Amino acid sequence: MKTIVFIIQKEFKQIFRDKSMLQLIFILPILQLLILSNAATFDVKNIAITFVDNDKSRDSRDLINAFKASTYFKVTDSDFSEKEAVEEMQKGKTDIIVNIPVHFNRDLQKDQEASISVNINAIDAATAGVENVYVTQIINTYNQNIQMQSKYFSENKEVSQNILVIPSFWYNKTLNYKTFMVPGILVLLVTMLTLFLSSMNIVREKELGTLEQINVTPIKKYQFIIGKLFPFWVLGLVILTVGLVIAKVVFSVPMLGNIFLVYGFTAVYLLLILGLGLYISNHTETQQQAMFIAWFFMVIFILMSGLFTPIESMPKWAQNLTLLNPIRYFVEFIRMVLLKGSGFSDVLNNLLIVSGFAVFVNGMAIWSYKKSN
Repeated sequence: MKTIVFIIQKEFKQIFRDKSMLQLIFILPILQLLILSNAATFDVKNIAITFVDNDKSRDSRDLINAFKASTYFKVTDSDFSEKEAVEEMQKGKTDIIVNIPVHFNRDLQKDQEASISVNINAIDAATAGVENVYVTQIINTYNQNIQMQSKYFSENKEVSQNILVIPSFWYNKTLNYKTFMVPGILVLLVTMLTLFLSSMNIVREKELGTLEQINVTPIKKYQFIIGKLFPFWVLGLVILTVGLVIAKVVFSVPMLGNIFLVYGFTAVYLLLILGLGLYISNHTETQQQAMFIAWFFMVIFILMSGLFTPIESMPKWAQNLTLLNPIRYFVEFIRMVLLKGSGFSDVLNNLLIVSGFAVFVNGMAIWSYKKSN
């Protein structure tokens, strides 16, 4: 026991002696959380929309004003011809072209119907789909207003009843995307830092030649591993604490669930990540190799975690592959607990899976570590 405590003390002293390491551990995660949480969003705003108004009527101006009143659209000059509008889209200066035909006002008044064409830049299919929904909603609202105000509705004519829909948004009442993103980004930062630091730690001992000196001492293998990895386990919990404070104070992320449940799950999850870092360090000889391999796994984990791309939207084979991704279970867990207030029984499945992964990965890491190397 004294040997383990001695190694732990030595590791903490080494960490706090290195000023660059302190910046990496404490300052960078704070900056990353503040920057990424504001930048990483799927909200589609500032959509450049161009109108080709061939009618120049009151109704066409009302339709354009309906888009100007929306916070999602940035309306450009409506005096473009159709050819000029297409050139604007080719230059990347506009995302949507709305062509209002001649006699738009007359057709509305006479036939109670009119058609307009909407051309959307669909290079980014996901963004184009959202833009199409926004445009459709505004046009439908405008159409309802036209029907209600039309002078052609006589007093004796029965008007169909409108259905009033009052949505109730659970878990994110303000529809603030940061509420959704911040917990997931916090998971990524905790994972990246602990994985990188643990994977490079033992490799650094190899490069300095101190590992060979340790191997000839009577220190047992489990004592060395616990002493080397325990400080990073503590630092992972510290980073989580800092991130939770920033999430609450800066981004007002609700924390409805039991915070001790979050720490309990994180403690088990960190064992899994540290075991993976140890396994990587056992099979590399330089810090560059360890960093490259750790980053290789992180890219796959991030892209298939469900943070930026919904898992339900992935192909079936990719959904099955995400079952091996530990970040997936942590992202699901932290959103369920913080945003939904889920209890222990609700997240038990995630905890059992992560615990199983932790036992397997650490078993492989300890088995692959050869004290005789």
